[in-house]
Amino acid sequence: MQGVTVHITRDFKNVPCPRRKLINLVRVICKRFRLANATVSIAIVGNRRIRKINVEFLEHGNFTDCIAFDLSENDGSPKLLELVVNGERAKSQAARRGHSPIAELALYITHGLLHNLGFDDLAPKKAKIMHRLEDEILQQQGFGLVYENKQKIISNKRRQKC
Repeated sequence: MQGVTVHITRDFKNVPCPRRKLINLVRVICKRFRLANATVSIAIVGNRRIRKINVEFLEHGNFTDCIAFDLSENDGSPKLLELVVNGERAKSQAARRGHSPIAELALYITHGLLHNLGFDDLAPKKAKIMHRLEDEILQQQGFGLVYENKQKIISNKRRQKC
């Protein structure tokens, strides 16, 4: 059976989670990049849990917004992708940036899924491409400009400090 199956679990429940909208977001991204046969698991966690995962698997001692794992076998079987997204950070960053926690959470999901699909944001040119793509997808799915909005707010804060 082909298709994209999406599972969402929530350890952090203080951010709204419109499951259908988030599942549709994942399916739209998979379809756009011709990923027709996959299981995508999304865990929404808080700062403490994502920091623990970050230390355990990536040896980074801080918390982050998203960690993406590709657990697929290289034998042609369906893709198995796992995203761990920080609901606690989504809630706080959304408040700072003036958009909904759902939009911020959708950004983290999109960002992690794009990493699993081969996108990279380490080099500035690649990051620019990836972030534009994130905003394009998020706008098309009704979340608005999320990454670009974030950058404008950061830029304005830097100007205010000068």
